[in-house]
Amino acid sequence: MSEVKKVVLAYSGGLDTSAIVPWLKENYGCEVVAFVADVGQGEEELAGVEEKAIASGASECYVVDLKEELVSDYIYPTLQTGAIYEGTYLLGTSMARPIIAKAQVEVARKVGADALSHGCTGKGNDQVRFESCFAALAPDLKVIAPWREWTLSSRESLLDYLAQRDIPCAASATKIYSRDANIWHISHEGGELEDPWNQPSDQVWTWTTAPEQAPEQPEFVSVLVEQGKVVAVNGERYSPYQCLVTLNQIAAKHGVGRVDIVENRLVGMKSRGCYETPGGTVIMAALQAIDELVLDKSSRKWKETYASEFSHLVYDGRWFTPLKDSILAAAQALAGNATGEVVLKLYKGQVVAVQKQSVNSLYSEDFATFGEDDVYDQSHAEGFIRLFSLSSRIAALNKQKQS
Repeated sequence: MSEVKKVVLAYSGGLDTSAIVPWLKENYGCEVVAFVADVGQGEEELAGVEEKAIASGASECYVVDLKEELVSDYIYPTLQTGAIYEGTYLLGTSMARPIIAKAQVEVARKVGADALSHGCTGKGNDQVRFESCFAALAPDLKVIAPWREWTLSSRESLLDYLAQRDIPCAASATKIYSRDANIWHISHEGGELEDPWNQPSDQVWTWTTAPEQAPEQPEFVSVLVEQGKVVAVNGERYSPYQCLVTLNQIAAKHGVGRVDIVENRLVGMKSRGCYETPGGTVIMAALQAIDELVLDKSSRKWKETYASEFSHLVYDGRWFTPLKDSILAAAQALAGNATGEVVLKLYKGQVVAVQKQSVNSLYSEDFATFGEDDVYDQSHAEGFIRLFSLSSRIAALNKQKQS
């Protein structure tokens, strides 16, 4: 193996990365610096993580708070595009990867590392996301992906590896689900979910109340939107991060934001996952309600186009690219008029926008009314229809001549 003196490892404190620390030292003879990204996964996940890293053999551990930046600079811009992967997935894991990769590179520069490492498997999307970001930000740094190199192949083998080296680890061989959490969502894979015929058990969901057990009375929440960004909840202005925290708390108790999907991974296989995105689901519904008011038909059609493209861009890990900058520029242009207030009804797992208003609304009751009006001459529609359908008329006349 090529010479590596110091490597920065994206460290979580879980079983995989706990084993990677000693493995890197043994197989590369290098110093290992642990890097932990705080993206809102929760205090329980971060408790004692620095001590765990040092106990595993890391020389030092950097815990970097990325929560505010994640929401303001990655999640909110993505929301402005309207991106939803394959019509359902709100890109919770995907949006967090570029900021984590960027912060990892920054730590590597700070400590003078010559390599980066991660604990992503060779079957997943995350290896592509991280390494594509590394390529864009630090092409000079070597990337080490232990799951593509080592012979360890199971939780049992990893536990044995740590036990042989007297490295403490709280993980057990009976872990059922693979989970990834941040302030936007939590994902669940594995266990009974590997068979799409199996309904998720109650043990899958950890964040949201089961809709059947949610309150019997609906709750109404007001969301203020300015230029495609949520800035206030129930009349209180917050930072983007605090808006999301507030909506997570409100929506989770009503069972909002659960999805169960089979998605196409970038590496070619399909995977089944369950996702909980309570506050994000409310935000998306609010932004869509404002779009209904302020976007004309052509603009909305254009947004649908770049929303789909952006969903694949984020999912595939292509954040640090000119294409991302181009699409965000288009999204921000249309978001200029996306200002207004939406009231949403939360009830038994559902969120519905029941009131919406905007100073930039293109909706006019004077024009849309089914009652008598003085602003729309219905006889004008005849000429419009004749011109709109002119090509069809010509084609039909040609067929009549040929028959």
